[in-house]
Amino acid sequence: MDFTLQKYKRLLQAFLDCQYGFVTFENYCQHKTDLDAERFVILRHDVDLKASNSLATARIEHSLGIKASYYFRVVPQSNMPEIIKAIAGLGHEIGYHYEDMTICEGDTQKAIAHFEKQLAYFRQFYPVKTICMHGAPRSRFDGKELWKSFDYHDNGIIGEPYFDVDFSRVFYLTDTGRRWDGFNVSLRDKVPVYQDEWVRQGLVYHSTDDIIRAVESGNFPKRLMMTTHPQRWTDQRSEWLWEYLSQSAKNVVKRLMKRRS
Repeated sequence: MDFTLQKYKRLLQAFLDCQYGFVTFENYCQHKTDLDAERFVILRHDVDLKASNSLATARIEHSLGIKASYYFRVVPQSNMPEIIKAIAGLGHEIGYHYEDMTICEGDTQKAIAHFEKQLAYFRQFYPVKTICMHGAPRSRFDGKELWKSFDYHDNGIIGEPYFDVDFSRVFYLTDTGRRWDGFNVSLRDKVPVYQDEWVRQGLVYHSTDDIIRAVESGNFPKRLMMTTHPQRWTDQRSEWLWEYLSQSAKNVVKRLMKRRS
């Protein structure tokens, strides 16, 4: 079975065994030049739903001496203060998983006011320095459009992955679509400028075992940003089955939406 916590721990251990270091996105933004010659994984988690699952992955990482970045939405399924505190207490980075353009229906003035209010809220738990856009595939608004009118640096933000990662030097993997080659169905969580080149090089992985084998064989990029959605990762069979079935249905819808776009 893929997308279990046991499999997730095996994935992290494979990177550690092959001398990859783990950095938060905040750390990457602060030390890009120093990290350039090293093997590293920028470990990012988008907490869309089921915040309790994120605490489970955070504990696994902590047990392995790994620090990761956790991005929380404002919706109740993600924004659970006690869990945010617990994850921050384990030494992980907390960031804002923003979707202000969707919430404010494209009104940029309302959206920036909402962004600043929520940023202040999350800074109660951690001195937030990085943010990450929530893809919101059912919304007609792209959250990144907010930064055509405003500059997130004005709010003390030093990084947003879609703008501040050098993907010419850093490979990107995400479990969007509950698969590692979900760029075929993803509407926004992708890097279109570089994805075709990665495909040409054969850097396409479907399952977690595919990644583990590539890492262990030495045929894997030295620098990586890896994004997971912890709601997908569980050892509870009923929860695992529900996530599998629901995500399979969502992927069909995403394919239809992508063809129409």
